[in-house]
Amino acid sequence: MNLEQARLNMIEYQIRPWEVLDQEVLNLLYAVKREDFVPAAYRLLAFSDMEIPIGQGECMWPPKIEARVLQDLGVKKTDKVLEVGTGSGYFTALLAQLAQHVYSVEINAEIKAAAEANLRRAAVTNATVELGDGARGWSKQAPYDVIVLTGSTPELPPQLLQQLKPGGRLFAVVGEPPVMTARLVTCTGEAAYASRDLLETRVAPLKNALTGDRFSF
Repeated sequence: MNLEQARLNMIEYQIRPWEVLDQEVLNLLYAVKREDFVPAAYRLLAFSDMEIPIGQGECMWPPKIEARVLQDLGVKKTDKVLEVGTGSGYFTALLAQLAQHVYSVEINAEIKAAAEANLRRAAVTNATVELGDGARGWSKQAPYDVIVLTGSTPELPPQLLQQLKPGGRLFAVVGEPPVMTARLVTCTGEAAYASRDLLETRVAPLKNALTGDRFSF
C-alpha cells in the first residue's frame, strides 16, 4: 500500500468535499501520521472514511470529522486546550501542533497508556494526558481557550461552559440518537455564550455524560 497516495486521496476526496479548505489544517494532515495512531490490525484502513476501533469499545473519529472540527475551532499557538476523551491520541497530536498546550483527559487507563505511547513515538511534547472523568470539565487547569469533547453528550454540562475563557470555543456533539448535532459554542463574555450548529452527525457518548438537568443559554 502506498501510504502517501492514500493520505492524498483522503484529503482530496474526503476532507476537501467537507469544506475543509484551511491550508494549515490540510498541512497538518500530511505532517501528523495518522497510521501511527491506528491499531496494527487496522493500519491499512487508516485513511478510510470510517470509525476505526481502538479497543475497549472505543473508536477514532472519521478523518473528515477530525479535520472539520480543527478548522471550525481555529486553534491558535497561544491557546490552552482541554480535550475530553483522548482515544488513540491522534486528535490530541493534531491539536498540539496548533496550540500552546493540550490537556487531554481519558477515563480508561488502558486507552490512556496506549495514547501516551503513541504521542511519545510522535514526539509530541506539549500534551499532557490525565486519567479521570472529564465529562463535566476538568478544573485542574481551567480556564481554557478551547474545549473539545470527542464523545457525545445529551446535554452540555454548565461546568464545561464555565471553564471557557472569554473568547474561548467549545466543540461538542449534543443530543441522542437518532438526532445529534455538532455544535460550536463561544464564550462572548461573563456567563454569556453564543452557539452555532455545524452539522448533523452521530458519535458514541462520553462515559458518564450528562443526561438530566437541562441547561440553556
